[in-house]
Amino acid sequence: MKYLHTMVRVTDVEESLRFYCEGLGLEEVRRTDNEKGRFTLIFLRAPGDEGGEVELTHNWEPDPTPYAGGRNFGHLAYRVQDIYALCQHLSDMGVVINRPPRDGHMAFVRSPDGISVELIQDGHLPPQEPWASMPNTGSW
Repeated sequence: MKYLHTMVRVTDVEESLRFYCEGLGLEEVRRTDNEKGRFTLIFLRAPGDEGGEVELTHNWEPDPTPYAGGRNFGHLAYRVQDIYALCQHLSDMGVVINRPPRDGHMAFVRSPDGISVELIQDGHLPPQEPWASMPNTGSW
């Protein structure tokens, strides 16, 4: 058995790609537009990671049921080289850091569609301000 991908539904392709690619640093590896089914599939992965992918699914017609809470989806998780630098980059982009990396090890953010993303430091960094005293915001 081999893990392939996780699919998340997105409502705005450009905002989602800004978050996942510009924000998190994932790369688009392939895209399929299906005229008959009226959807687009976009597969992303972390640079240098030949393993699992994230599949962004965009249905061209608006879904009458909102994708609230990621439709009971838990979260995506990525190991990162510098959690403080990535959280600062995301914050500069306007992304809310829901659970700041107070311990130098873990943080949570949300995609434009409310998908929770866990960021895990590769190794451990000592606590650092402003993160160490930053409160949680919202839910993750």
